[in-house]
Amino acid sequence: MNQYDMKDDITRRKVFWLLQRLTSFTLWQTKREAFAVFATAYETAVKTWPSTQPEQMPADNLATIYEVLGLYDKGLIELARGYRFIWRDGEAFNRALDRYDHLTKNFYTDWACWDRGAQVAPYPAKVDVLAKLMRASEFQMEHAPLEVAQVNDNLAQLRSPVLLLDVDRYRYQFYELSYPNFPDTLPELPKAPGPIIFSGQQVPCDGIWEPVTVEQSKMLGVLPMGAKTFSNNGCFNYLVAKTTAPNLKGFDATTSRTTVDGTAWRLLWEDTRYKDGVIPDESQYFLDAKPEETTAELADVPDVKTGDICPVSGVWRAEKYEDSSIHIAAGTVMPDLMVTDNLGEKKVHWVTWHLVKRA
Repeated sequence: MNQYDMKDDITRRKVFWLLQRLTSFTLWQTKREAFAVFATAYETAVKTWPSTQPEQMPADNLATIYEVLGLYDKGLIELARGYRFIWRDGEAFNRALDRYDHLTKNFYTDWACWDRGAQVAPYPAKVDVLAKLMRASEFQMEHAPLEVAQVNDNLAQLRSPVLLLDVDRYRYQFYELSYPNFPDTLPELPKAPGPIIFSGQQVPCDGIWEPVTVEQSKMLGVLPMGAKTFSNNGCFNYLVAKTTAPNLKGFDATTSRTTVDGTAWRLLWEDTRYKDGVIPDESQYFLDAKPEETTAELADVPDVKTGDICPVSGVWRAEKYEDSSIHIAAGTVMPDLMVTDNLGEKKVHWVTWHLVKRA
């Protein structure tokens, strides 16, 4: 089952909106402010926690914490002017996320809950309070605009819309990130896409790009003629000017191995925000959550089965499968469900779907 289809209009609008959000001044300013709150709390803990208590925060982390804070400040100054090189290798926001990653891996190194750069058990209560403050500055896929790494085959940062849209991807073993609240009406995608580039070429401008396959109609099936046509070839990505257009990860069915595939990239939207020195109202990126609908309020929407037409856009869950929640648009065919059996084999199941939340 393909949970999030990049040919689906609602999916495309959501991914487009989320990439604009992840690269907005307001989001990175919000990150900075939340991290500053954490920095103050961490320094207070280092200075005031009694030496007699077993939980002690490493004072060495303070240097990293204030380095990250300084990098956020430096990056925000540039972003406010419309400069986005800050996401390139070695630049402010790229460096900030790298140092933040180092901090999370060395946050609290007591053997009871840490092993070789990873948390392996719940933190003590007092430590967990600080950890939650630290994670409050984090956003799912915040590294989406970072320059791709040559050591990672120049693979695109965002390889699937699942990473942005699936609420389960926001839930980690010991913490959970905030899921965004979408506006009631998501804007349409731009009608006039821009130029085409190919993997390995230099990106000419900042913006949101779509991987596409390029085809040209042929006379008698042989001679190219007429206009070229473009079809989606994967998830949108935010690419920064003067970086290298990335590759996609593929799969070779004959060898059952992943592959590194080049692709064409078509510009959907050039990002020129803030170049006039003005930060517009971006409150739409941090909307308050809507009140949850009660079971009674959803009762008027009937259950549907695989193959039926979806009556209402929203989040649907398959009966007997708690981890199956997906967004389905009204008018589309309700999907089947790929389920792993007791032997580890994946099999297709026809299921009954319940609406759990309207779009």
